[in-house]
Amino acid sequence: MTSINILSQSSAVILTLILSIIFLASGIYYSRKHKGLNNYLIANRSIGVFSLTTSFVSSALGAWILFGPASAATWGGIGAVIGYALGTAFPLFILIYLGEKFRKLFPKARTLIEVVRLKFGKQLFKLILFLTVFYMVIFLIAEVTAVSILVNYISGTSLWITALIVVTTSLVYTLYGGLRASIFTDTIQFIVFVILLIIALSYLVSFNSEQFSFEFIKLNKPNLLSFNYLPNFTAGLTFFIAVAATNLFHQGNWQRVYAAKNNHILKKSLLFSFFIIIPIVFFMGFSGLVATSVNSTVVPDLAFFSLLFKEQIIMLSVIVVILGISLTISSIDTLINAISSLIIVDGNKVINFKGDYFKLSNYLIISISIIVFVVASKGLSILYLFLLADLFCCSAVLTLFYSFYNKSIKEKNAYISILIGLIFGLLLFPSPDFSKSILVGLLFPKSFFPEFVSQSLLFLSFLLATFAPILAWKIR
Repeated sequence: MTSINILSQSSAVILTLILSIIFLASGIYYSRKHKGLNNYLIANRSIGVFSLTTSFVSSALGAWILFGPASAATWGGIGAVIGYALGTAFPLFILIYLGEKFRKLFPKARTLIEVVRLKFGKQLFKLILFLTVFYMVIFLIAEVTAVSILVNYISGTSLWITALIVVTTSLVYTLYGGLRASIFTDTIQFIVFVILLIIALSYLVSFNSEQFSFEFIKLNKPNLLSFNYLPNFTAGLTFFIAVAATNLFHQGNWQRVYAAKNNHILKKSLLFSFFIIIPIVFFMGFSGLVATSVNSTVVPDLAFFSLLFKEQIIMLSVIVVILGISLTISSIDTLINAISSLIIVDGNKVINFKGDYFKLSNYLIISISIIVFVVASKGLSILYLFLLADLFCCSAVLTLFYSFYNKSIKEKNAYISILIGLIFGLLLFPSPDFSKSILVGLLFPKSFFPEFVSQSLLFLSFLLATFAPILAWKIR
């Protein structure tokens, strides 16, 4: 990715460092007054509406919103925009019902994995633990990679410098203060990025006032709004299924479910978060529709920035760096604490360790963070791994959560159904170049299948992974 160098490298590094240290100091100072394992894991079940709402939103909206929705819109049309927005927000709506039920059935629980172990047993628990950790590690790498690329794009700063700063500072205050520190800094980060996002979007619209409309898109790229454009449906459903399913396995969300002071506060916070997230993600996706209508050869990942940086204003680039850092750190601290909580609560069921599992979690999180730093410093695209993690979550989502409403689904049913979803999904899951899959192109020639199948492998793989497990629910 080329750099536009609006900011100097030294300015970008200093800005990143100052902002990261502010969040680090804030997290440590606040959490000094709230020590103990319950505060570390679930904030002593004492969080109110405002803090819980800002934390849900901050944790959900990482630096990916500056890249992903707009990029998807350039080829997936309005369907991808709607699917992305609803897919990001929908899990919070579902958590209104699931969260209340889990808090009632397992009032002393602290993690989703703990609930799965208490309900089903150790075999299924290990499978869900693996896919949850795998997904969150990939998410962690994606966030650090995204912000490193963003700072590099604006200033030419080496990827490893940004990655080192945001990973180290997030790690220090999150391992010290746990969920308390994460929720407190989420509130600061929410206020910062909402103000800056409004400023950035006002610039965006003013720079592109004549193009920022459905009429302009319809005139220049009518297929992106057309009901006859197949990707409008397949991309929209793919993003909705994938994003919604994986976010239900985000341990950070479940920590916040149990951190709520009561069910009334939880419900209000989730509803507020749901309605805040939808317009933000939709607007970001809409910018991708406009960008590709203005320039059909725009680089998808840079669609949003191609509009925003038409006028290379230094102050605007400062705003975007602060915005990106705030979005990233709010997601990173959530993911670090979420993975740490899984190790602390259920590590002894998987790892035979004679010492303190709190210390073990710190060792493992530091090791994971080193891997994240190394991978993010390379600037590699991890979209394919992200999609694979999404597929794993899709194969488990219906079985796992429906089982709390249907008592006939036992551990054996659940395990077999998830494996069926994985097998069906993997058979159609596309290769890295998205040209073929195990079933289509490897086991059988592509000519054996209708054109729709060979052109919709990702969509069909997610569809089968999500719904094929239903076939095993009645197995005895």
